[in-house]
Amino acid sequence: MEKKPNEIQIELSPEVAKGIYSNFAMIAHGPNEFFIDFITMAPNMPGAKVQSRIVMTPENAKNLLGALMQNVKDYENTFGEIRHKRPINQNPNGNQGPNGGEIPNPFIMGGKA
Repeated sequence: MEKKPNEIQIELSPEVAKGIYSNFAMIAHGPNEFFIDFITMAPNMPGAKVQSRIVMTPENAKNLLGALMQNVKDYENTFGEIRHKRPINQNPNGNQGPNGGEIPNPFIMGGKA
């Protein structure tokens, strides 16, 4: 196969190809970089472990945001709207919970889904 100019050969090792599961992420930034910590949380466990940390420039973070938004749009066009599976939090008496009935977004501190 002929290599085209500016073509990047990407290698994916078996160790990386298996992936790492994450159901929570924390994002922070400084003036020159963004930090994304991917975390796995389990029910009834008091702690959670950072599985992987990605550090990138602000420009690359914005490029990632755009690519992720486009991929979610493409996914929903193919498979339908992504809906949150968790029910709205309610008190036993049927009233909405302390978060106003909104589902917390596990990828945004204090965010709503």
